[in-house]
Amino acid sequence: MTALSVLDLVMIGEGKTFADAIEETRQLARHVEQHGYRRYWIAEHHDMPGIGSAATALMINEVANATRQIRVGAGGIMLPNHAPLVVAEQFGTLDTLHPGRIDLGLGRAPGTSGPTVRALRGAVPERDFEQDIAELRDYLADNGQRGVRGVPGQHEVPLWILGSSLFGADLAARLGLPYAFASHFAPRYLMQAIAHYRANFQPSPYLAKPYVMVGVNLFAAASDAEADYLASSHRQWMLDLHVGRYGLLPPPREGYVQGLPGHERAVLEQVMACTVSGGPQRVQEGLRELIAATGADELMIDCRMHDPLARQRSHAYAAQALDALG
Repeated sequence: MTALSVLDLVMIGEGKTFADAIEETRQLARHVEQHGYRRYWIAEHHDMPGIGSAATALMINEVANATRQIRVGAGGIMLPNHAPLVVAEQFGTLDTLHPGRIDLGLGRAPGTSGPTVRALRGAVPERDFEQDIAELRDYLADNGQRGVRGVPGQHEVPLWILGSSLFGADLAARLGLPYAFASHFAPRYLMQAIAHYRANFQPSPYLAKPYVMVGVNLFAAASDAEADYLASSHRQWMLDLHVGRYGLLPPPREGYVQGLPGHERAVLEQVMACTVSGGPQRVQEGLRELIAATGADELMIDCRMHDPLARQRSHAYAAQALDALG
C-alpha cells in the first residue's frame, strides 16, 4: 500500500509570528503521527519571508522531540550550501538523539536566490554534488577514507536523492538510493524521471529495488468548495513567488483562481499541476489516479493552509481517503 508523508516548510502566516509557525509544525507532526503517516520532512529554504525552515536540522530535532515514532528528516538539505562534514555531524547527532528515526534527503538546488547563495557559501568554488554525497557517506560510515572523522562517529542515516529532472533520477538510480520527485512545485518531468529511475536502478547495500516518492499538493475538506477555498492560501503564495512577490502565507480568498488574469492562471496551473483538492470523494479519486499513473511507493503531501486546524483536518481526510482505496 502506498504510504503518506508530510513536507513542511514551516510557513509563517500573515498576522502570525515565527513562534506560531513552529508551534503549528509541532501540532501537525503529532496529528499526522496519530493518523499513520510514515515520515515528516522539513525543507531547506533561505531568504524567503514566509518560510521558517532555514535552520533545517534544528527544526527536524524539534519535530522529533514533539513526536514518538514517525520518521523525521530533511526534504531536503541542499548539499551544495554546506560542507559534507557539517551535514554528517548534524545528522549523526540527530540520529543519536532519535535512533532509527532520521532521514536525510539531499538536493543540489540552492533553495534560494543568487545573493543568498553567496552569503551561505562565501567564496567556496562550485561544489560537485556527487562527490559531496560520497564524502558525506564516508563521514557517516566513519570508514577512515577522509582523514577526518565526523563526530559522533558511525551512523546509518538513510540517504535519499531529491530532484525535479533526469539528473537526480539518474544519480539515484546509479547510487541505488530512494528517489523523491518534487512534483508538488515542478511536475513537468515527473513521469519521464521516475521511468528513467526505475529502468536504470542498480541495487545497492542500501536498497534492493527502486523506491519512488512523489510530491503532491493535497487540500482536503468536507466539501470540494471548502477545499478549494482553503487551498487558495497556498496558490496565492506560489503565484506570488513565481512573479517575484515575496511575503507571508496569506489567508484564503473566495474565487481567487477565477479572478486571476489568464497568463497568471496559466503559470499557477503549470506549477501546481500535481494537485489533489476536494471533498472526501474527489480526494479519493485524485489519489487513485495519481497512484495508478505513477506507481508511487509513497506520496509526500505539501499542504499550506492559513488555518492550522483546517490543515490538520486536511491530512486526516487524506489518510482516510487512502485507507478507503485499500
